[in-house]
Amino acid sequence: MREPDEPPQAPRIYHGFGGRLYHEMPAWVADDAVYHVRVRCEKGSPSLTEPGLAGRLLESVKLYQEQQRWWVHLFLLMPDHWHALLSFGLAREMSKTIGDWKRFHARCSGIVWQENYFDHRVRNHLAELEAKWAYTRDNPIAAGLCERVEDWPWQWSAEESAGPK
Repeated sequence: MREPDEPPQAPRIYHGFGGRLYHEMPAWVADDAVYHVRVRCEKGSPSLTEPGLAGRLLESVKLYQEQQRWWVHLFLLMPDHWHALLSFGLAREMSKTIGDWKRFHARCSGIVWQENYFDHRVRNHLAELEAKWAYTRDNPIAAGLCERVEDWPWQWSAEESAGPK
């Protein structure tokens, strides 16, 4: 509340971000850090959950895993975006890795991606990782696309693919 003799202040107006968001990892971040990443498509792009396209997308996710460009804790496709819990290891090139993956699918699959993406480093490793895992897995249920996590075919996890130990 302003004092009676204070001049009124102009309202604050949100002008968006000042420029491009950068996703570089600081040197002090551990090599095994996990990131929650969300990448959206522009309107008019094909549905990421169209079976042929979804299969190609998940195969390329596995290929990047095999090439050790990222470690996939969980990767889940939605019709107009994807969520992932990823680690980037010693290469530590999150922006380049995600950018290369997006460029390949823009060229080969006709997907028009939004220019940037959301990422959040999971800090409280176990508790926050479990919460992000549940949030990601529940996305198709929240969107009314399926009733149970097990019913959603467009997801992949390196841990789950490895089977019981």
